[in-house]
Amino acid sequence: MSEDSSTESRRPTAGAPDRTDDPPRHREKEPAGRDPGTDRDGTEPAERDRAKETPAPRSDAEERDGPISEKDALRSLAEGSGPDDAERSEALRAGAIADEIARRLSADAAGTRIGTLALFNADVSFGGGFHTGGARTGGPRPPGVSVLALDAADIGGHTELFVTPEGYAEALDALCEQRVLVLTGAPGSGREAAAVNLLGEALAMDGGGAGCHRLLTPATVLGAGWEPPVKNSGYLAALDDGPAVDGEFAAAFLDGHGTARWSAVVAALRAHGCFLVLTGGHDLDALAAGPAGDRLARHPLAPVDPLAIVERRVLGHGGGSDAESELHRLLERTGAATALREQPTARNAARLASVIRADGDVAAVVAQLRDPSEQVRAWFGRHRTPDAVSFALAAAVLEECGYLTVADAAVRLRAALVGPETAPPDLRFADRLGHEQQWIRLDASPEGGFAPPRVRFRNALLGQVILGHAWTLLDGRREALLDWLRGLLNHRDLEVRARAAVAAGVVALADPHHAVHRFLTTWAGSTSWPLRQAAATALGVAGSRPETAEGVWELLHRWARGDASAQQRRLAGTAANAVGGLLGRTAPERAVAVLRDALDRKDDWGTLPSVAWGGVHLIHQGQSAAVLDAYLTWSEPQDLSPMVVKSLSAFVFAVTRPYEEPVVPAVDSRRGTPVPGVPVLLGDLPRHHDRLAELWARALARRPVQDSALEALRLWVNEYADRSPGSLDALAALLVSVAARPGRHRERLAWWLEKWARDRERPSANAARLLRALDRAR
Repeated sequence: MSEDSSTESRRPTAGAPDRTDDPPRHREKEPAGRDPGTDRDGTEPAERDRAKETPAPRSDAEERDGPISEKDALRSLAEGSGPDDAERSEALRAGAIADEIARRLSADAAGTRIGTLALFNADVSFGGGFHTGGARTGGPRPPGVSVLALDAADIGGHTELFVTPEGYAEALDALCEQRVLVLTGAPGSGREAAAVNLLGEALAMDGGGAGCHRLLTPATVLGAGWEPPVKNSGYLAALDDGPAVDGEFAAAFLDGHGTARWSAVVAALRAHGCFLVLTGGHDLDALAAGPAGDRLARHPLAPVDPLAIVERRVLGHGGGSDAESELHRLLERTGAATALREQPTARNAARLASVIRADGDVAAVVAQLRDPSEQVRAWFGRHRTPDAVSFALAAAVLEECGYLTVADAAVRLRAALVGPETAPPDLRFADRLGHEQQWIRLDASPEGGFAPPRVRFRNALLGQVILGHAWTLLDGRREALLDWLRGLLNHRDLEVRARAAVAAGVVALADPHHAVHRFLTTWAGSTSWPLRQAAATALGVAGSRPETAEGVWELLHRWARGDASAQQRRLAGTAANAVGGLLGRTAPERAVAVLRDALDRKDDWGTLPSVAWGGVHLIHQGQSAAVLDAYLTWSEPQDLSPMVVKSLSAFVFAVTRPYEEPVVPAVDSRRGTPVPGVPVLLGDLPRHHDRLAELWARALARRPVQDSALEALRLWVNEYADRSPGSLDALAALLVSVAARPGRHRERLAWWLEKWARDRERPSANAARLLRALDRAR
């Protein structure tokens, strides 16, 4: 430790009448060769005094780029501002969200990490609930054939061990009465099996029949004079959403002759003892709800518990409790139960049951079902319309947000994908979720009441794979996606802004080099705070994986070491902000190295606020030791060099910033949870006593840091010590250690503690107590 270089009057004896309220004056050592009649920057004292009285107005550029001079930088830290507080809150919240997403990215839920070559493998076979075709036809359609009989194997596969869904009896009654039933449900929901069972039972109740037939060209029933080719038979027509529903069938429901057409169909079926079931999804359900659907019975298929399907198909009708328990253990052990919760379709349940009955490799099938890359690739193969794609991407970015927030964002993205429209579209995303977006569920909001439901994917990895897929493979939509993400960064909802920034990091993972040149550098050097914060968060996410971490660290060092231009200063500030988040928590030593590069820029002070905030964020994430050791090393010369003043200023800033809990607790569980509203370093006093005592001594001993350090100490004494149990005793031990150091530390502390204790407007009992502790320690 170096000798305190200040000269100071000793503390007067208690009750001295000539005592003033002015603090002791200190004179720092001047560097060799400097005229003692000038200040450090070479200006005459009179000129500097006049400048303080009439400060020059700051230009717009300075307001955007941050402080450049020492005076402006220190003033920015000392004053604090509303925008700074908002920036800190956003950084903490975005960092917490980034932590959660990084955890999901590193998870290996299906045995295949997302982002692997499986995402781009053209030979992948798609299973589960995302088949791209419509109903099974048993091979190519024979030429000229419009009706195909279902063979015994098809019928048996649907009817044996069938689990009846809720409302099945009502659907059967409606079919028997109306002869035509519109049975709608999501793909993979078992709607074909339900249709075959309904037709079989309706025929049996009508006296028996010639079996079931599949209509290969359903629109033929709408032709004039159509009659069932086979009497006393059941007919199944599958109309998946898309062209099959939008074409001639749509016209039959919507034109003025629709009712007459369907009346003729019903009459023909009744005359020949036949029944017809039309299966489809949301589009068919919407058409049948129109006026022409009055002649038809409608029934939305209720979801069947997939576990019940597995039990029925594996155990039959007579499985005992022991066999049922053993099956449940198998499903849990292999992850099949989780797969069914994520994709609760009858098709997947039947597929798993068939593998179990055949003593097949259940784990392998589960891995294929749960691999998000396969699900995403298959989904995008089926759904190409802007309506579906926009909501999927909005949910991927804003998962966990309320439905209305996600829907509004999807509408804006859709507008970017389709171009101008004369009137707002009637989209109704929620109506289609169960059909187009089976991987999404709407959960009741934790706030309850009238709060909108929260949008969540059934598989936690899906949202990230969707973003990577869209960014990498939807080439024509990349520009619109990026513009839309950038727009979300200015959203009034802080959570939306943070999640959009995290999404930018996820898309950067697909090709970090491309992302750096495509948008990250532009954002990081922008005059807009939201863009700089987004770049910092995105880099934290992009650097969270081993294969990309080294490149991200190299980029941050390069930005931190840039020149003194305005843009390079902003890049350095963004680098400092980035290492205060997820990256710094996992590699604190590397983080403080970047902070040093960003701070040690000689007479350029413009990065001090960003570095100070970066240090605070690291401290709030449980990395106090690394940050304090860095401040000790950087201020070791204890002279008037810029690096010493900057380091001590950053330390004083850190001791004044109260802790606020982030969305997801980010501190080391071994050190306990900091007290909200209290600076973390005050609670850390016993753990880092020696480090803090030395830094406090240095900061209190020399200008220009001394004034702000005294204000910070007064906050600890009067504001924060009472809010944290045991902090006042720890603070007393700290001040005793500082006072024991060589120099005038004891006199300085005693003078100020007595001043605060005797303050006429706000006398401090804590200061008086601390003063007594100092006197006892003499």
